[in-house]
Amino acid sequence: MGNDMIQVAGRPFSLESTMDFGEVEGVIIQQMHDSPELFTYLSMNELRFEINLRKNIMESAKEMSESHAAFTIFENARCNPTYWNLTSAGGFLLRQGVRPSDAILDINRNGQLYGFECATAIIIIYYQAILKSIGRERFDYNFQNIYLYSWHTDPDLEYHYFNADNYVPGDVVYFNNPEYHPYAPWYRGLNAVVLSDGTFFGHGFGIMTAEQVIEFLNSQRHPESRQSAYIENLITRISPTTVQKVFASSGNRNNYKAHKIVIHHNLCSISSIKYRFFLNNY
Repeated sequence: MGNDMIQVAGRPFSLESTMDFGEVEGVIIQQMHDSPELFTYLSMNELRFEINLRKNIMESAKEMSESHAAFTIFENARCNPTYWNLTSAGGFLLRQGVRPSDAILDINRNGQLYGFECATAIIIIYYQAILKSIGRERFDYNFQNIYLYSWHTDPDLEYHYFNADNYVPGDVVYFNNPEYHPYAPWYRGLNAVVLSDGTFFGHGFGIMTAEQVIEFLNSQRHPESRQSAYIENLITRISPTTVQKVFASSGNRNNYKAHKIVIHHNLCSISSIKYRFFLNNY
């Protein structure tokens, strides 16, 4: 395990090549190298892009933690009307005539104007990380019709999930609380970004260790509960196809996109696999 688990252009990646990476990037690469999962890239630049994207995911998570954006249920969602239209379902629809990059960055800059739940928070973080990775011009061209609701994304931002218990900084994990109190269903679980120091950011929780997250979720179980909250072996991350697409995007392609279904399920704090279940059974 851990031997040659990063390949670039079909060849094993040497950890000696990380000398010109920063400290956080080095931690990411080391954990990828030590993982039983195989990471493959067409070029060194593509590897660098993903490492930077993961770093930006973590940075955006930390910024959200300090933004004063509130955790709330869909019925009480709120947003800055300068950039977003609040829908009846509690989603945020990008207003016509505003720059997508301005709207996405405003969420952390004016967090006191916003309230949303933790799945929506992950997608916001993904958009923010992509923006930091590709710049305003390319972001504004590629993401002109953003709608923020739970795990819904633009067609050019796809994520995938899989079962594993070895996660890497920048991944998203799910803390499941199967016997949550019926009066507090928003504590059914927590979507959380894995940070480079082994802690996790979950919207509404802040930055915590896994033990702290589980301890809090356990305090929100129903009185007869016997099952502890736990971290699932479910990992969600921006898909390799999306990484390759945004890495290669020049902003000169046809910007037509097929309509993407939104499932307004009104359930806070669900996992990515649960949302995909709703989509598959639509």
